[in-house]
Amino acid sequence: MSRAEEARRRAELAAGHARSESLRAQKLVDAFVQAARERGVAPEPLRATLLSGQSVRTDKTGWYLRKNRSVAVGEDGSYYVLVVPGGLAERFRGVKLTPSPPPLIVGQGGRDGETGPIQDFLDRRLAEG
Repeated sequence: MSRAEEARRRAELAAGHARSESLRAQKLVDAFVQAARERGVAPEPLRATLLSGQSVRTDKTGWYLRKNRSVAVGEDGSYYVLVVPGGLAERFRGVKLTPSPPPLIVGQGGRDGETGPIQDFLDRRLAEG
């Protein structure tokens, strides 16, 4: 097997692993959305932060998972990263969020100290009401 074939195979395995983790995390997110509705935890309009630091409105409502409001779950069960690119137009128009595959570990590889299993973030948000 050539080095290129080995590299492609490793990339395929990594992508498959990431898809598997996202499917498991999505089940946890779906259970959270159902529990939040049953408990009457109201979703709120989500705001995103531009890379320049300005806060902008979005087209979604949901529940923030991190204290710095950089990650949220939408009412539709989608996972959103709320730090987005944009400029002057987005400051006035707002942004349309695109869902991301949910990770099992929120903030993995980040340096801000607020990392951990997604289940912990979901449980904490439900407990906060």
